[in-house]
Amino acid sequence: MSSLSRELVFLILQFLDEEKFKETVHKLEQESGFFFNMKYFEDEVHNGNWDEVEKYLSGFTKVDDNRYSMKIFFEIRKQKYLEALDKHDRPKAVEILVKDLKVFSTFNEELFKEITQLLTLENFRENEQLSKYGDTKSARSIMLVELKKLIEANPLFRDKLQFPTLRNSRLRTLINQSLNWQHQLCKNPRPNPDIKTLFVDHSCGPPNGARAPSPVNNPLLGGIPKAGGFPPLGAHGPFQPTASPVQTPLAGWMSSPSSVPHPAVSAGAIALGGPSISALKHPRTPPTALDYPSAEPEHVSKRTRPMGISDEVSLGVSMLPMSFPGQAHGHSPAFKAPDDLPKTVARTLTQGSSPMSMDFHPIKQTLLLVGTNVGDIGLWEVGSRERLVQKTFKVWDISKCSMPLQAALVKEPVVSVNRVIWSPDGSLFGVAYSRHIVQLYSYHGGEDMRQHLEIDAHVGGVNDISFSTPNKQLCVITCGDDKTIKVWDAATGVKRHTFEGHEAPVYSICPHYKENIQFIFSTALDGKIKAWLYDNMGSRVDYDAPGRWCTTMAYSADGTRLFSCGTSKDGESYIVEWNESEGAVKRTYQGFHKRSLGVVQFDTTKNRYLAAGDDFSIKFWDMDNVQLLTAIDGDGGLQASPRIRFNKEGSLLAVSGNENVIKVMANSDGLRLLHTFENVSSESSKPAISSLAAAAAAAATSAGLTDRPANVVSIQGMNGDSRNMVDVKPVITEEPNDKSKIWKLTEVSEPSQCRSLRLPENLRVAKISRLIFTNSGNAILALASNAIHLLWKWQRNDRNATGKATASLPPQQWQPASGILMTNDAAENNPEEAVPCFALSKNDSYVMSASGGKISLFNMMTFKTMATFMPPPPAATFLAFHPQDNNIIAIGMDDSTIQIYNVRVDEVKSKLKGHSKRITGLAFSNVLNVLVSSGADAQLCVWNTDGWEKQRSKVLPLPQGRPNTAPSDTRVQFHQDQAHFLVVHETQLAIYETTKLECMKQWPVRESSAPITHATFSCDSQLVYASFMDATICVFSSANLRLRCRVNPSAYLPATLSNSNVHPLVIAAHPQEPNMFAVGLSDGGVHIFEPVESEGKWGVAPPAENGSASGAAAAPSVGASASDQPQR
Repeated sequence: MSSLSRELVFLILQFLDEEKFKETVHKLEQESGFFFNMKYFEDEVHNGNWDEVEKYLSGFTKVDDNRYSMKIFFEIRKQKYLEALDKHDRPKAVEILVKDLKVFSTFNEELFKEITQLLTLENFRENEQLSKYGDTKSARSIMLVELKKLIEANPLFRDKLQFPTLRNSRLRTLINQSLNWQHQLCKNPRPNPDIKTLFVDHSCGPPNGARAPSPVNNPLLGGIPKAGGFPPLGAHGPFQPTASPVQTPLAGWMSSPSSVPHPAVSAGAIALGGPSISALKHPRTPPTALDYPSAEPEHVSKRTRPMGISDEVSLGVSMLPMSFPGQAHGHSPAFKAPDDLPKTVARTLTQGSSPMSMDFHPIKQTLLLVGTNVGDIGLWEVGSRERLVQKTFKVWDISKCSMPLQAALVKEPVVSVNRVIWSPDGSLFGVAYSRHIVQLYSYHGGEDMRQHLEIDAHVGGVNDISFSTPNKQLCVITCGDDKTIKVWDAATGVKRHTFEGHEAPVYSICPHYKENIQFIFSTALDGKIKAWLYDNMGSRVDYDAPGRWCTTMAYSADGTRLFSCGTSKDGESYIVEWNESEGAVKRTYQGFHKRSLGVVQFDTTKNRYLAAGDDFSIKFWDMDNVQLLTAIDGDGGLQASPRIRFNKEGSLLAVSGNENVIKVMANSDGLRLLHTFENVSSESSKPAISSLAAAAAAAATSAGLTDRPANVVSIQGMNGDSRNMVDVKPVITEEPNDKSKIWKLTEVSEPSQCRSLRLPENLRVAKISRLIFTNSGNAILALASNAIHLLWKWQRNDRNATGKATASLPPQQWQPASGILMTNDAAENNPEEAVPCFALSKNDSYVMSASGGKISLFNMMTFKTMATFMPPPPAATFLAFHPQDNNIIAIGMDDSTIQIYNVRVDEVKSKLKGHSKRITGLAFSNVLNVLVSSGADAQLCVWNTDGWEKQRSKVLPLPQGRPNTAPSDTRVQFHQDQAHFLVVHETQLAIYETTKLECMKQWPVRESSAPITHATFSCDSQLVYASFMDATICVFSSANLRLRCRVNPSAYLPATLSNSNVHPLVIAAHPQEPNMFAVGLSDGGVHIFEPVESEGKWGVAPPAENGSASGAAAAPSVGASASDQPQR
């Protein structure tokens, strides 16, 4: 059907709705398949009109169209079946079972048997999975939530959920225009034509001597178009035309108006239990009931229809138990018990005045910034208990202050800090004061804190301050007693926006972004919550916060769940989670003191916990359970409503106490982190941001490239994994060397000098080609040269309380009960000659892999092949997920191209050409919005990810005498700062700066030495682990690429192998433990390494070159003797 014919159907639908032909409207919607009326569908589901529900759906999809459609029909028929059982209508239930549900037995026979067995129960709630089933009304409502998500995610409904924006009575208007035109063409037009039919063209009779009136003022058909139009059909769009602000769902106005398919729902398999309740429109919300997804019907998984991969939700089947209001959700086994909470008082710091606000550095996670009630600012190195900086309040330039501020300072010179906060990359921090101004400082490491900007921001107090990056420009956002929110350029202090609309002082702000839409939540002292886009168009929402007084808002660490905490004037305190799609409170957490003795402060951590200071204690909640999890008093001495702040990792928690004390609580990871500083002198413990990171921050800021906050920065690994910084151990600064001592390279030659473990082998393979730790840190995945994947998992037990990978305990080589193997589609020729590659999803649910044949997508729980695509030629040689969208994959090919592939729509979006040989490395930077590629041609290319244009390229300088045509893999991996990257070639290691593609550091392999086989950054980017052809493993300091430790083959290979040709082919770093790594060997073995516990690290940092450890120092020439470097 042509586009105009399609639009005509929409006009007819609008006309029928205006004329109240309700049944006809929905019949036409169904038969045309152009518009799915979600409101009508919801009404029919609520009313239980199942025949009409399926009939209406049939106009848009069939049961076996795709996995989403199958799940939709199954949920509906299962609900119909359960309702019949609930009414004890056995004949009806049997009829539904045979006619409606039997079709699904083909895909899951066991499930069908279990459904059939419900007939034998007096009450189907005796089945454990259905024990929480409530009444019919609530069950339908819960099912409808899941159905809506499935429909929004189903590609068959793309472009069918939004009715076009039309003026009222558009069809009438078009007919009027046509008739007016016909009347103008009449030879003898009458002043008052009598229109009796539309079946033929209008024509006036004999002339009356009068001229026709203007068509503008005399519509010929009907009166002025009716108001009201087509609201039920047009109400689904987020940006409907309106004369005044309207009540819009919190998530609705944040969503892009384009009809992008919903990426957040897992088209899980049909399951006896009902759908889980989860917030809608959250593209990265992980299912919390399973560590890995469970089995998917093979019939579904092998379809060639487009599929979608969400950031955190697995493609596999989610057989989750049915959830009902008040029921706690399950948790992934990857999460720990409450022992994961920081409950041990590890440090007690005395500030000197009462702490009002605290914030940990986003990268240096033991640096704590403190603002107090007398305007003091303190910067603490928590590990060494040292206060690095203490500044008292002072106006930097009183002459530039407004007269109201000068008058206020004369009248009341005491100024309090209301908020301190670090910028996303930690290079700046802001201070909001109780009098008019904010001050911004730049931080350069150690005690180096410099004045950056002072802004006379608000009349009265500045109640909150935050950082954001709208339009790729770092900005400061403030709010104050003058009822406004203001946005300032962080570099210049120029005011960009002023948001007005609150009727009371603005208490807090919460900037965020979703689906590339940047926005700000704000709360005021009258309890109003408003939301703003950066467009000066006014508030998009207007809601009342529980308590209607002092309220703060915060997202979970992954940005998918929204919470608020508030206290009323009467001392009633609340923490709630919001349903953004409805603008309503989703759950209210219980456990507050009846009358709080102050305004309660709260924080979130690990995407799982909420914490609040109340009743002289810290109270913790699991995000999915409204009941109080636990409360701790920090050994006593806390304030009535203590201020609290987690570090980014959640391993440390700063809490304000009485007598100007700050207590720092820690969990086991936090204690380990702080232990690093125990024996370090006061001078040596001062942290310093590496010059690499500082240069990166400066480059990104000056170039306006910081598009997103650093807390969503990911590290793209050389094996195709993508790590979030929130999952990475904090950066620990290299300790300066005592210059009075002669530095010596640490040699590890005996098994007793390190902890190493060869993983057990149930299945022998020839050699390990790819190796990676899972993101959870409790498993290792390997890809062998024969296209088989191997998975080892550590179990949580008395000897390993965390369940994390360790060299002290052997893991189990894991396989599903079915005994199947994850085996790639192999090349038709010898698979040993293929170039294997894989990439692991962020939640460890699936792996995408290739070994010379088609690319395969595997379910990590069942090992089943979920899909295969892109058959060779060309064959895939490297895979990398886009850091913001797991539906986008960069695929390096053996024909030297890079294909940007959209999994959801099964389409190659771009083909990048710039290399001359196969692609051997890909890495994304989502700070600079670039993709760096490397090839067997030893060439590096930088591509812009917005338009996929090549920005620059450079050929890696190779040693003299080596022909450039000799093929050798070149790998790339981004530093944690996302602006520098590691280059690995058999002849050298190098650190490059991305924007200029300049080599900052280089470590060349001596001519007589064995070549490098692989290398990788440690998880905190402070070390580089490299393996060599002679089985040696070397550890370098990344700041200067200087060797600090060498592990010789005799330390980990038995004597029978030490003289053989067995050597590491790949090396992988643990995602959370900076000193743990693993290697995959040429004999098919995998070894994991840790330093001995007494040392806790790999050697000592070597002395800096020329007295400086700057990462920007000139790299030695390739042919240099490098006499200052120890022999490898």
